[in-house]
Amino acid sequence: MPNTSRPRRSALYMPGSNTRALEKARTLACDAIIMDLEDSVAPDAKKLARKQVVEAIKQGGYGKREVVVRVNALDTTWGYKDIAMAASSGADVILLPKTESANAVRQLEHIMDESGAPDDMEIWCMVETPRGVLRAELIASASPRVSCLVMGTSDLAKDLHAHHTRERIPMVMSLGHCLLVARAYGLSILDGVHLDLGDDEGFKQSCLQGKDFGFDGKTLIHPKTISKANEIYGPSVDEVKWSNDIIAAFDVARAKGEGVVVIDGKLVENLHIVEARRIVKMSERIDELEADINK
Repeated sequence: MPNTSRPRRSALYMPGSNTRALEKARTLACDAIIMDLEDSVAPDAKKLARKQVVEAIKQGGYGKREVVVRVNALDTTWGYKDIAMAASSGADVILLPKTESANAVRQLEHIMDESGAPDDMEIWCMVETPRGVLRAELIASASPRVSCLVMGTSDLAKDLHAHHTRERIPMVMSLGHCLLVARAYGLSILDGVHLDLGDDEGFKQSCLQGKDFGFDGKTLIHPKTISKANEIYGPSVDEVKWSNDIIAAFDVARAKGEGVVVIDGKLVENLHIVEARRIVKMSERIDELEADINK
């Protein structure tokens, strides 16, 4: 079953061909590390990257961070061996790029099973083409291992012939559709990368927009963006306090046989309690993750 209670505020891509990057990732405060064998690795470095990623994962030191391996697509020279390697590497997740069909997910799952992947190893699917967006529901429901959709907005913009605007209006329909699919199937969903590393304000606005849409976090391409993504996508102190307050008040009211709770003039119903418990649980998991990183 998908593990949607894990914090996924920040998921940082790290080139598998860069040993210094893989080492540095052990010290970074991101929630997930995506060790990349695909776009950030040149064709003549693919085999070396695969070897280095396996060695880095087996060496460990990533603590409670989620370790993800982005493999090459199945229709490439490297895809099958990437998956077979990642399945037994000790990683938590395999990320499949350019996912466009349920069959691609099932092929990935079959190779994972053949290669000895543990039962709790998850699949993340990148949605980064028009066909992927249109088939998002089939992709999300293709396997019980699928736990997260990852938006690939750079490739999607290219395929749409769209412009990268700060408001991302050309992306709204695709982002919203995939978000609906993720929530319908109980999956996490991560927003795409912000390419302009010199545009700090634009990055902030992109995170705020993604949080308003309902995304769980953002994929990143540079360590300097981790803290802002964590800040925006994580529950605030006020949100956690309010959540704890309404949970406590609701429990007292229920013990008295009362079905309605009013706090500060606001009606609190069961749907608010469900969300409050999610926020508190997420805050607890973030505290555990940060304590593990800082120890």
